[in-house]
Amino acid sequence: MKKLLFQLDTDAHPAVFDTVVAYDGGADHVIGHGNVTPENVTPLVEGAIFTRAPKEKKYTALFVGGSDMVAGEQLFKAVQKNFFADFRVSVMLDSNGSNTTAAAGVAKLLNSGEVKGKKAVILAGTGPVGQRAAVMLAKEEASEVVITSRQLSRAEKACADINKSFGVDITPAEGADYDARAKAIENAQIVFAAGAAGVELLKPEHWETNSNIELMADANATPPIGIGGTDMMDRGQDRNGKIVWGAIGFGTLKLAVHRACIDKLFESNDQLFDAEEIFSLAKTMA
Repeated sequence: MKKLLFQLDTDAHPAVFDTVVAYDGGADHVIGHGNVTPENVTPLVEGAIFTRAPKEKKYTALFVGGSDMVAGEQLFKAVQKNFFADFRVSVMLDSNGSNTTAAAGVAKLLNSGEVKGKKAVILAGTGPVGQRAAVMLAKEEASEVVITSRQLSRAEKACADINKSFGVDITPAEGADYDARAKAIENAQIVFAAGAAGVELLKPEHWETNSNIELMADANATPPIGIGGTDMMDRGQDRNGKIVWGAIGFGTLKLAVHRACIDKLFESNDQLFDAEEIFSLAKTMA
């Protein structure tokens, strides 16, 4: 029985990256659909759940992707509304790679030092990767998790949304410039940079002499990277007494986790892989 993965993308064109990883993860065929919305997804889901016998449904799975995580979350929920009884298939959500990226980055931090009882700051953390990393760190019992944004109102909204969705308290902070971001990490032990590609958030002088910082991760792989003075290839590198993970450094784990999730989709027809499930797997693989 062929393993079929239907790629439901909220963008016009299904991501080539996700297609390649799907094949590497064990799918026999990947069928991509673009511009998928909650309004037009039902026929696609019905085609997946009604075509194979109960014991063979595990060989069909769905992957929700695209560049917009909010749209992806809505589509992920809409897909599940079509399931009933045993008429369902396994589904994974990883819009813009945010779930696997956050899971891999935080898992490497956990593997490199202590998170429980420590203060963590997510720089430029209002995007999908930052928000998911914040939730993961909070659930790993960091004493305080802070999200910064150039606009305080955006940080406040992101924190309110996180609290509503996940029941964890995240602290908002303004990070409009280098000095503001340096102040935000002043008493932090953990720093996770989740800014846009090619945007430097800290210069070396803003963190190198900070004796409180123990662990750092930067999800930006496009120069200039988010934390100046580090390298995207850093794999637990000791820099000025801090253990540093660069985007490519923990990207190996991200890809491995993504592939592993695809493989697991075909183990049964009732699995859901969102941030929490992906993070649990990442921790076992780190």
